This record gives sequence, C-alpha cells and structure tokens, in this order.
Amino acid sequence: MKILIKNGRIIDPASGTDNVADLLIENGLVTGISKDISPEKTEKVIDATGKVVCPGFIDLHVHLREPGFEGKETIESGCKAAAAGGFTSICPMPNTNPAADCLPVIDFIKNTATKVSLIRVLPIAAITKGRKGQELSPMGELAEAGVVGFSDDGDYVSGSSLLLNALLYSRTFDLPIMEHCEDACLAEGGLMNEGLLACRLGLKGITNATEEIAVNRDIALAKESGGRLHLCHISTAGSVELVRQAKAAGIRVSAEVTPHHLTLTEAEVNGYNTSAKVNPPLRTQTDIEALIAGLKDGTIDAIATDHAPHTRNDKLCEFGLAANGISGLETALASLMGLVHSGKLSLSLLIEKLTLGPQQVLGEKYQNIGNLKAGSCADVVIFDPDEEWTVDTAKFFSKGKNTPLEGRKLKGRVNTTIACGQIVYQQA
Repeated sequence: MKILIKNGRIIDPASGTDNVADLLIENGLVTGISKDISPEKTEKVIDATGKVVCPGFIDLHVHLREPGFEGKETIESGCKAAAAGGFTSICPMPNTNPAADCLPVIDFIKNTATKVSLIRVLPIAAITKGRKGQELSPMGELAEAGVVGFSDDGDYVSGSSLLLNALLYSRTFDLPIMEHCEDACLAEGGLMNEGLLACRLGLKGITNATEEIAVNRDIALAKESGGRLHLCHISTAGSVELVRQAKAAGIRVSAEVTPHHLTLTEAEVNGYNTSAKVNPPLRTQTDIEALIAGLKDGTIDAIATDHAPHTRNDKLCEFGLAANGISGLETALASLMGLVHSGKLSLSLLIEKLTLGPQQVLGEKYQNIGNLKAGSCADVVIFDPDEEWTVDTAKFFSKGKNTPLEGRKLKGRVNTTIACGQIVYQQA
C-alpha cells in the first residue's frame, strides 16, 4: 500500500527532523520526507495540516493478560488499545498464567499477536521459572525464541545471587534484565505512598526507601556483572539520583517512568479511589519534578505505560483488596501532553522518550523502528496536539476501564496510527 501524508509537522528525534513536510510510505517502509511530494499513483492521501507526524510509539511495559486472565485483557483487545494510543510496538510482561517462562507460552503470544493485529508484540520472558524467584528460566532458549528481555515484573528478584547470575547470563544475548524494584519486606501491607495523606486515610504507607534500596542493590549487581539492567517504572527522586550516578559511573543501566507517575500525585487516592491504586504508588510533586528532570538530562531513557487492565470487580471493592494498576495505553499521549502544554517538557523530547529512547533499550536489532529514516519500518502516528476530548472509558478498546482519568478533559489526541505501512487506527 502506498500512503502519502501531506503537510504535517514531522518530528523524528532519531534524525533531528522537526519541520512541516510530506511523508511517503510504500510497501511497508518509509521511502521519503520532503516538501510537496506528488500524490501520483498514491492509494491513500492523508492531510495532516496542523497535526504532528512522528514514529509510532514503543511501549516497553504492558500487561496483555493472555494467557490466563482474558477477562482483564486479551492480546487482541490490548493491541487495539495500543493502536488507539499511537503505539505500534508493545512489550508484554510475563505475569500471565502460565508465566511466560518457556517456549510454548512465548510462541503462543507471538503467534496469537500475528493472527490478530499488525501491532508488533515483543514478548518479555520471566527471569525465573514460574516467576517464583527460585530458579532461572531457560534464558538461552527464550532468547533464541525472540524475547526482548527478562523480567519477573510484579515481583522483585530478592535473591541477589540469582539476579547476579541472570545479569551475567544475559550478557551472552545482550538482553536487558528488567527489574521491578521493591523491597518486599518494607512494602508488605503497604497500600499507598507513605506520608500525611496515608496517615489521614488510615492506610499503611509505602516509603520511597522501599524502591530505592532495591534500585541500589540492582545497580551494584549490574556493576559487578557488566550486564544490562533496566529499571521499570521508577517513581522517586532518590531512584532518579541513583540512576544518574550509575550512568555517570559507566554502569549499563537504563530506566523508564510511567505517564501516571509523571502527571498524578498521591492526592488521587483521596476518597479511597481504587482507580488510583498502583504499584509503585503515586508519589508527591517533588518526586514528579525529579522524574521530569531525569527525562530532560537523559537519566530516564523511556516513558512506558505499565498498562495494567483489570475487571470492574477488581477495583470495585475496599481499597486494601483492590488490584494495583491503571489502564493506560489510550490516555498516555494526552495525559503527557499536559506536560508539554504547561512548558515542563518539549514536544520533541516527549516524542523521543516514546520512540527513540525505548528503541535504544531494545537494542540494535530494532533499529528499523522508532524512527522515520528512509527504509525504516512505516510505523507512524498522526496526532492533534491541541484537540480537547473527555476521557470516556466506555469507548476504550481495552477491556480494562480502570483509570483515575475517567471524565477528565485532556488535550492532545491520536488521529491515525499506521503499523507496517497499514492503517490500524483511524479516529472516528
């Protein structure tokens, strides 16, 4: 299919492009960017006047729930949600049932994704068998099967010797160990950020140290091993500083932050709002400012949604029993655009952290995504940075309607998503 996108503001951080031009797609590849490309013999022409045209977003951290929890999400519904949010490549975490710790499960995920969507689904395998933290999964076989990293996300690999071995072994494949950093003993029973609000609500708090102790240990093991460490959803000012120091010391560490940890504070929990119950918990404005600074100076490499869909009943219960997580794929861009409109982030930097940054975490094998260079895969998103809309979860493609943003007005909306040269989402 031949698609011509006309008159859009093309932003491609990988090449430093930021100007109004036309973009041509042929046979699934980007073939050119220039002024006034002729629409001759073009099957589809899209007028992007006043819109931003950029590489399709890459999400390093989603939960597709299949196999095992299809009531929360399926690979198909998750891919539709991704397309609606502008994401053309997504990396599902292995906390499925059975866990993604063996070839049959990885093959199932990849084969199912190929059947139901053009969205690129890049599985992450479990570090340990069954995600039990006791014995390493068959990492060599899983690497050969095409996984893009290893994680026990949702659980911290508490055994230091085990994690050290994982980091050492992962060097053979140059794949990242992607850690959920949380000291389980400190976090036990915790429900929200520790502070005055937790005291007032009578909820046990989770201290910043819960995360920072784990981050510090993991960085020490990354230094010892020389392996690639990727820190999932960091949320505290202290974690940002630890990563900053590690990078300055030449340690192979990368980090991601979620849209909700960049835009929402612990105040969302007021009224025992289970939609705002996440792990790590929403923190303070001070932490948000540190996270934004980390994006600006390169300490934080990527923004990842940690899309965590749940059923209505998972959240419609008392706060202590409610599941952790936010359904985030379809609101990510608009919520983050608030940082752009308020002057806290530049638009080009935001796009970088959704495209080039995560691509670099994935590694050289994926150099054909996350950019609009000639010959790259035609994964493209077109969005209106100024369009206002009201979040209505009834219109979500995701099965998970769990978001504290329900009913809120946001500014910035995806209009068209193209994956592998095919239109996979068009705003109604």
